[in-house]
Amino acid sequence: MNSSAILWPVVVQVILTFSMFVVLAVRKAKAVKSGGVDRSKTALDNAAWPDDVVQVSNNIQNQFQTPVLFYVLSFAFLITNTVSTAVLGLAWLYVISRVVHAYVHTGSNYVPVRLRVFLVGCLSLILLTGLLVSMLFSL
Repeated sequence: MNSSAILWPVVVQVILTFSMFVVLAVRKAKAVKSGGVDRSKTALDNAAWPDDVVQVSNNIQNQFQTPVLFYVLSFAFLITNTVSTAVLGLAWLYVISRVVHAYVHTGSNYVPVRLRVFLVGCLSLILLTGLLVSMLFSL
């Protein structure tokens, strides 16, 4: 398998992160335009924004947590030339779980669903780590 295929889920994860910044900008602009925001308070306190803005802001913070592990794992598979169908499938599973997580987090924010989707992503990272370790021992 072409190892560079692992870069496609990485690109989608990066696009998701940038997309959340766009959603944040739109929601902040809408909140300011509606007049319900004290700009002096929002400069120092994220909680001064309406809940829908805080949801997106919190999701952006999430995009720099487990995705960092995903990036490391993806590039480790790339540079060791050990991308397989299983690795690529798990990488896509992870990214799809992140997209669904972001959708739930910035929408209904229903925690039981959000938690399940988050756990799917974590499980895929754990399995990717196991595959990387096993492949490194076989090199």
